[in-house]
Amino acid sequence: MAQKILVIDDDTDICLLLRRFLTKNGFEVAIAHTGVSGLALLEEFRPHLVLTDFRLGDIDGETILMRIKEKFPTVLVLIITGYSDIKIAINVMKKGAFDYITKPLFPDEILMTIRKALDSLTKYETQQKENADADNLALPETRRKNIQTQYIFGNGPESSYLYKQVDLVAPTNYSVLIYGESGSGKEAVALEIHKRSKRASGPFVAMDCGAISRELAASELFGHEKGSFTGALNQKIGHFEMANGGTLFLDEVSNLPYDV
Repeated sequence: MAQKILVIDDDTDICLLLRRFLTKNGFEVAIAHTGVSGLALLEEFRPHLVLTDFRLGDIDGETILMRIKEKFPTVLVLIITGYSDIKIAINVMKKGAFDYITKPLFPDEILMTIRKALDSLTKYETQQKENADADNLALPETRRKNIQTQYIFGNGPESSYLYKQVDLVAPTNYSVLIYGESGSGKEAVALEIHKRSKRASGPFVAMDCGAISRELAASELFGHEKGSFTGALNQKIGHFEMANGGTLFLDEVSNLPYDV
């Protein structure tokens, strides 16, 4: 079954182009030209992802995001924004948007961002299914209150040792190397370190270093200014700046090219 995408934009041409492009790439697409009609269509269409312009004629992207998350917290939201609205878009990301895309729109960038978002949703849903039959009641009450529902922490001697390590490094500003088998929960540990740190009120930004190419890695990490190189049509905020005041988790960091 094709994954569903709802596009909300008051520009009719953009809506038609996005529907044609995304349908060609295997998605089921619905479009709306106002925020109100988009939210109404949300109930009927039940998309996996919403791609919405930040500035609409009736309501803004932040309002749309908040209303979506109230009713459908697992629906992913991507914000389309102009160059002058980048700071606003980053603020919206901190409130639950998955990512933002700047105008002018480039098909390859849109497709890459959408697939990255939907991949994260698939991983989350898989993890939820795997954890559905786990016995969370065995956890100590105090620890159960401090974990996110998508993660389950053990209470054996190895887990206790891991928690002690987390408690040791969390209050510091040290860079921390987390290693373990694939699927063992490195991101869960990184998030737990963040939650117990003095930066807990700041953003937690996770970046999959294995999913980006050598050409895009530097811009994804460090950002770039408009016109800084050929093809840099807009300013881009890098993950380091996005995580300022919080925690940046570089997943599979060993996959980054050495020069990056």
